[in-house]
Amino acid sequence: RCGVFPQLVLVTMMRPALFVGTRRPAMRFFSSDVAPLGFIGLGNMGGPMARNLLKAGHKVVGFDVSPANLDSFAAAGGQPVESPLAVAALAKTVVTMLPAGSHVLEVYNGQDGLLSDGGAGNGSLLIDCSTCEPAIGKQVAALAGQRGAATVDAPVSGGTPAAEQASLTFMVGGPEVAVKQAELILQHMGKKVIHCGDAGMGQAAKLCNNLVLGITMAGVCEGHALAGRFGLDQKKLAEILNISSGRSWSSELYNPCPGVMEGVPAARGYTGGFACDLIVK
Repeated sequence: RCGVFPQLVLVTMMRPALFVGTRRPAMRFFSSDVAPLGFIGLGNMGGPMARNLLKAGHKVVGFDVSPANLDSFAAAGGQPVESPLAVAALAKTVVTMLPAGSHVLEVYNGQDGLLSDGGAGNGSLLIDCSTCEPAIGKQVAALAGQRGAATVDAPVSGGTPAAEQASLTFMVGGPEVAVKQAELILQHMGKKVIHCGDAGMGQAAKLCNNLVLGITMAGVCEGHALAGRFGLDQKKLAEILNISSGRSWSSELYNPCPGVMEGVPAARGYTGGFACDLIVK
């Protein structure tokens, strides 16, 4: 939380700790011979990302710990299943979008995880869009490699608006062949895919970006707080920031001051954003 705006949540609301193996009755399976894509983590970011894959014409099977998220996914045309293992059993390519590294390891290597017997193996491509430590990306790549599966770490930038608009930037780590395969999927959810190096380097790039984001967001908060004490109109300050040296992504596209911008967390009581707890890795 921010000292000058105590109620501020920077940018995905916290979700409950992920549990794998919780059984939810499976609905109908796709009858087409075309293999579906898999998606695990259907929250504030993963939900719209999965919907964009559906809009692009892909069939998508998905899992989330939240029944409400699964219902929304089904309403959009997705196929809910009961576990990460069930996703991997149906889909050769699986995207994960989870809150933190502990959730990633649980989904990949836990009970009924993607890498359990009967899950991902030779020919599988696992794309992790979560933000976590670079060491997690390397660990997941090693675990998947033992089963013959390819992985890329592909964290994103752009927040929930970019997830909804399919305009995310993906910072990708992994072997070039796997990255090129992943790009065929990522292009439906974003506008830019940047290959940053080997496994874990996508995560490294994202953490560097998050550091700068946190600093600029705090700076914009402080600027608007100072404007409030001076009695300066907040919209006027926002206009000036965005044509002056104070311009940043935080000021231009995600302004944290209420009443300045529509379609951002500050316009809806700071809900649906990126929690401070999640920016700390």
